[in-house]
Amino acid sequence: MRINVYVFYFFLLSLSARAQSPFVPLNADYYHLIDRLEIRQNKWAEGFHSSVKPYNRQSIIQLTDSVAANPNRDFSDTDYFNFDYLRNDSWEWLAPRDSLRPDPFTKHLKPPVTTGDSRQPFLKHFYHKKADFYNLQTPDIDLHVNPVFYIGFGGENTSSQADALTNKNQALFTNTRGLEVRGTIGRKLGFYTFFSDNQAIYPEYIQRYGQTYGQTNETPGTLQVTAPGEGFVKPYRTTGADFLSARGYITFNTLKVINVQFGHDRNFFGNGFRSLFLSDNSPPYLFLKLSTRLGRRIQYTNLFTSLQNTQAPRAQDDKLIPPKFAAMHHLSININDHMNLGVFESEVFSRDRLDLSYLNPIILYRYVESSLGSSDNAFIGIDFKANFLSHFLVYTQFMLDEFRLKPLLAGKGDWTNKFALQLGAKYIDAFNVPNLDLQTEFNLARPYTYSHEASPTVSSGQTNYAHYSQPLAHPLGGNFMEGLGIVRYQRKRLSANGIFGVMMYGADPAADINYGGNILKDYTTRIRNEGNFIGQGRKTVITYADVRASYMIRHNVFLEGRYMYRFQDSQYRPDSYTDQVASFALRWNLPYKNWVF
Repeated sequence: MRINVYVFYFFLLSLSARAQSPFVPLNADYYHLIDRLEIRQNKWAEGFHSSVKPYNRQSIIQLTDSVAANPNRDFSDTDYFNFDYLRNDSWEWLAPRDSLRPDPFTKHLKPPVTTGDSRQPFLKHFYHKKADFYNLQTPDIDLHVNPVFYIGFGGENTSSQADALTNKNQALFTNTRGLEVRGTIGRKLGFYTFFSDNQAIYPEYIQRYGQTYGQTNETPGTLQVTAPGEGFVKPYRTTGADFLSARGYITFNTLKVINVQFGHDRNFFGNGFRSLFLSDNSPPYLFLKLSTRLGRRIQYTNLFTSLQNTQAPRAQDDKLIPPKFAAMHHLSININDHMNLGVFESEVFSRDRLDLSYLNPIILYRYVESSLGSSDNAFIGIDFKANFLSHFLVYTQFMLDEFRLKPLLAGKGDWTNKFALQLGAKYIDAFNVPNLDLQTEFNLARPYTYSHEASPTVSSGQTNYAHYSQPLAHPLGGNFMEGLGIVRYQRKRLSANGIFGVMMYGADPAADINYGGNILKDYTTRIRNEGNFIGQGRKTVITYADVRASYMIRHNVFLEGRYMYRFQDSQYRPDSYTDQVASFALRWNLPYKNWVF
C-alpha cells in the first residue's frame, strides 16, 4: 500500500509535467566557466541559484545569452571560445539558427550552419554535432549519446622521513571505459544515465586515506581496497582498485515552479572548492530532489536520500548493506543582485524503512526529531555570498552540529558546540589579465563534528554524516584546519590549473582512541569532555601542490599532464613522508577529479 501511494503521487505529478532540461554533471573545470560568467555579469543568474549544484543545461544557455547581450567589458578571444564551448555542449536548447558571432565577411562563402554543427561528420551518422558522438531529434525524443574514455599513466615516488634510505617507486594507472546518454522525451521528461568500468592504481596518499575512509572489509586482515568517491570496490593487481561507476535520473517540471529530480547521483550545496553542507566527495546515492523557484529571488530545495552504512556488522549470509536516510532543506534568497543568503538543514536517521515524518518539505527537522523521541543526527547551517565590480565573489558557510550555551560561555573547550566554518573568495580576470582567475579558501571543523553516537538499537555508523564510509561534506572529516589557493589560466584550448594547500589535522594514535577527527567513530568514545581544540591528537600538517596543464584536441577531448607534490609531516615520524606524482592522460567526455586531502 505504501508503494502504491508513492506511485500514485508520482503519476499525479507527471500529468502536469512541463519542459525540463537534464543537468550538467558535476565538474570543477566546467562549473568554473559557468560561475565566472555569473561573476562577470555582476548579478545572479536568472535560471538557477549557483549555491545549489548541478545546473540544468537550458539555464546555462540563458546565462550565456544574458552575458553576451550585456557585456560589462570587452570579451577576450578565450571568452568567445568558452561561449562557443558551452553553447555547443548544450546546443539543443539554443534558438533555431542561433549563432553567437557570425562572420559577416565570410558567411556567404559557407553553407548555413547553427551553433554546435560539425563540418565533418564521421561515417555520415556520427558527430553531426561537435559535442555529440550520436544524436537524434524527432518531435517525440531528443537523444544524445557519447562514449566515455580515460587512459592515464604515471609514476610515483614516496620517501619516508623516518628513514632517509626508504624510497618507494610505483607505476600509476587509470583506465575508464563507459557510455553517457541524455535527452528529453516530448520536451517534458528529461533523463540522464552514465555507466563506466574502471581499473586504477592510486597514489600512496589515496591508499592511506582509504584505510580511514573506505569500504570496510568483511574479512579482517585482508587488503584494504579503496576508490575515493566510489562504492563497491574489488582488488586489482596488488594495490589497485577495480570498480563500476553508474549514475542516472529522470527530471521534470510540475506546477510550473517545481522541478522534480529522481535518481542516483551526487549533489552539491555551496560556492567553494569544498562544501561543509553536502559535497561530491562521497559515492552517488539514491535521491529525490524538489526545487521550487519563486521568481528570481527565492529557490527552495528539498533533498531526500537513501544512504548505505558499510560500518554496520552483517551476518555471514547477509549481503545486503544496511540503509540509512538523510533529509535536507536549503533555502536560497537573492537579497538583491549582489548578495545571496542561504539557510540549510539536514537530518540523518536510521530506520528499517524511510520515515515519512521527515518527508514534510517545510517543517523543522529538530521538531520532528523531538516529537518522535529519536536521537537522530541534526545539522543546521547558513551560507552567504556577494559579487561586486564584475571581478569578485566572496562566500562563506557555517555548519552547526550541536549548540549548548552554558559550555560555550564557560570557554573550557567542551566537546559540544561542534561546528564547521568556510571563508572564500574568487577573483576573475585578476589584475586585468584576461582569463587569469584566482581563488582562496579557508575551512575548519571542530573535533567530533559530523560524527554521532551508536546505541543499543542503532548500529555504528547509522547516523554519522557519511555514505559508504566516506564523508558527505569535507573529506578530512572533523578536527582540521585548511587553507587553499587555486590559480587558473586559459588561452583558448590550452589551460593551466594549480591547487596549493596547507592542511592541519589531529590523527588518532590508535583505533580505540578518538580525538574527534574520524567521523566514523562513535563520539561517546571521545578522549575527554573538556579541553578539546582543533588539531588535538597526533598533529599532522600536509603541504600540497598540484599543477596540471590541459589541451582540448576537440570538443571534450583533452590531453593533460600533471605534477603533484605532497609532504606530510606528523608528530609520529613513521607517518611522515613525501609523495611526488607525475602523470599523463587522455580524457574524453569525463570530468577531471581533484583528490585534495
